[in-house]
Amino acid sequence: MNQQLNLVTLGVADLETSRRFYSDGLGWTPLLDLDEIVFYQIGHGLALALFPLADLAADTGRPATTGTPFTLAQNLDSPAEVDEAVRRARAAGATVLKEPQRAAFGGYHGYFADPDGHRWEVCHNPGWSVAEDGTVSLTAVDPGAA
Repeated sequence: MNQQLNLVTLGVADLETSRRFYSDGLGWTPLLDLDEIVFYQIGHGLALALFPLADLAADTGRPATTGTPFTLAQNLDSPAEVDEAVRRARAAGATVLKEPQRAAFGGYHGYFADPDGHRWEVCHNPGWSVAEDGTVSLTAVDPGAA
């Protein structure tokens, strides 16, 4: 199996509420918006889908719940962009789990949860970079550095 990820599907309790949160509240543009599922382009070769919980459970053959124990993350270019992302998420109805602040890893970050409890970290990590071909590079950052 190739080491790659192409689609993240979030099970949502109410598709219309989640559609409003991501499209209207966060300002994301759907890649494809159907009555039963919404897709957003979220990176090079990567998409996010919003899919009703009942449909996800039927599709997988297993019960589905919201707010699973993982985080989705977005690395931004500056602490000011982190502040703005958290502000916009809050205005869209997100629950802010951690106000933006300096992080132990030397960057700056905050957390919020969408209407279904899916956790998002918005972060400025100066040790994170992405090459033109999409390759991610990570370097350690001195937490004491400005």
